[in-house]
Amino acid sequence: MEQEYVIGVDFGTDSARAIIVDTKNGDLISSAVSYFKRWKEGKYCNPKQNIFRQHPLDYIESLEDCLKESLKNISEEKRLRVRAISIDSTGSTPVAIDKKGRPLALTARFSENPNAMFFLWKDHSSVKEVEEINEKALDFEINYLSYCGGAYSSEWFWSKLLYLVRNDHEVFQESYSWIEQSDWLPYLLTGMEDADQIKRNVCAAGHKALWSQELGGYPPSEFFMHLDPKLDRIYQTISKEVYTADQIVGQLSKEWREVLGLPQEVLIGVGAIDAHVGAIGAQIQPGYMCKVMGTSTCDMMVIDRKMLGDKLIQGICGQVQGSIVPEFIGLEAGQSAFGDVYNWLKNLLLWPIGNNMKGIASSGSQAVLELKEELEQNLLSNLSELAKQQPVGIDSELALDWFNGRRTPNVDPIVTAGLINLKLATGPVQIFQALVEATCFGSRAIVEHVEAQGVVIEGVIGIGGIAKKSDYVMQTLADILQRPIKVHRSEETCAMGASMLAATASGIYDNLEEAMDKMGSGFEKMYSPCLEKKELYDLRFKKYQDLGSAIAKI
Repeated sequence: MEQEYVIGVDFGTDSARAIIVDTKNGDLISSAVSYFKRWKEGKYCNPKQNIFRQHPLDYIESLEDCLKESLKNISEEKRLRVRAISIDSTGSTPVAIDKKGRPLALTARFSENPNAMFFLWKDHSSVKEVEEINEKALDFEINYLSYCGGAYSSEWFWSKLLYLVRNDHEVFQESYSWIEQSDWLPYLLTGMEDADQIKRNVCAAGHKALWSQELGGYPPSEFFMHLDPKLDRIYQTISKEVYTADQIVGQLSKEWREVLGLPQEVLIGVGAIDAHVGAIGAQIQPGYMCKVMGTSTCDMMVIDRKMLGDKLIQGICGQVQGSIVPEFIGLEAGQSAFGDVYNWLKNLLLWPIGNNMKGIASSGSQAVLELKEELEQNLLSNLSELAKQQPVGIDSELALDWFNGRRTPNVDPIVTAGLINLKLATGPVQIFQALVEATCFGSRAIVEHVEAQGVVIEGVIGIGGIAKKSDYVMQTLADILQRPIKVHRSEETCAMGASMLAATASGIYDNLEEAMDKMGSGFEKMYSPCLEKKELYDLRFKKYQDLGSAIAKI
């Protein structure tokens, strides 16, 4: 096999990262990361209203920066052997585009209008609209929500578009279509200028936009007309054909080749959702749940159609033929807040320090700034070490993890978190323990929910920052799930998964499973459940469920 290279690009919430990989063995040749400038400055967001928008210029600039930087570090000979680029991104993160496929925020008229920008995955501004979608869907004999878990989410494609229809007439009127970030980025690299030529990926279409092979594709126009007649104009612009991520969109445009210094033709793969591609990079297989563990979690499973049969898995975020690994049905679940829960506690505990230090820090005291930085970096790790030494009892402090609503089981963006069994002796360590347990109990609720519907989960694959860095969280998770957890060795599973897709799409490998096998780096650590804690956590999980039932009724 000749030495050939591919580029995988991972678009996360804060940054874009590019890696160049040797397709023969998956060795990392070069990498670079670029952070979104405007997002970092907090622009175009209003957390109090659950509005989180990102400017397309952040994506364009970071894409160019990370690609150029990664290519700068390799020889001309290796550049000539770059065969393909594939991109993953967050989802559902859609934007309004014109006929040329250009986001409206790139025009002078709408350059500062957040509604003309990308609606980030965690934007929950469409809570009212999603309630309407779920209610009006009941008016149809066919349940068009059946393959997205039985209920639609405010995080997804159509609810965000309906929000735009109801809240910004000007942007909507100028819109030709509505497109996911994971479809727009590959289209951008091809240089095409016809929105009708955009290839939409099955991951986003199936898990976020109601496409279902079993139901013949998207719901009919009557469904969207029933929601709002204005939606039909956009619906008619959306191609009814979808593509798996091991296929090709086109070739890198002449303009991008000149910018990047790539003299030869380079293929561009179909996009996909970052978490799905991370599961590919982590070498997901049937019987395992792959958990991307960061600010939130996305839990992926793949299963053969013969094993699943005609079963519909309710209360999850989609069941889609061809998503994640094309040969299987992809299942997605997740938690709207995981690491965000711990960061909430950290910010709460550090608020008095940061608030009282403002005046001192403004005077330029380096020692004060260094102390603040040290506290921010080490607080959660220090709490973890203390939590390991603090035993948990049946009646210890107990928390509920719905800080950003509940994604699964059974999506509900309105429910809230809780904390009970507080005493005067309760301190930060006990609260941290309760929050860690709550996020792990949330994971157990998902596992038990899908297993009860016939999907066997023998073990868990952990990827992401928490899986890599927090022994305490991972051991607690193994104990609560009573299942082994293996942590993947790769530091860049999403970008590596994109590289595997690029290697498959370009024909270097015949199928994705072969690319995963040859390019995967295996696992670095295993967490085994402590059997002695099973009874304790069974009892506390029941209390967690009771707390959830009580809070949901408030």
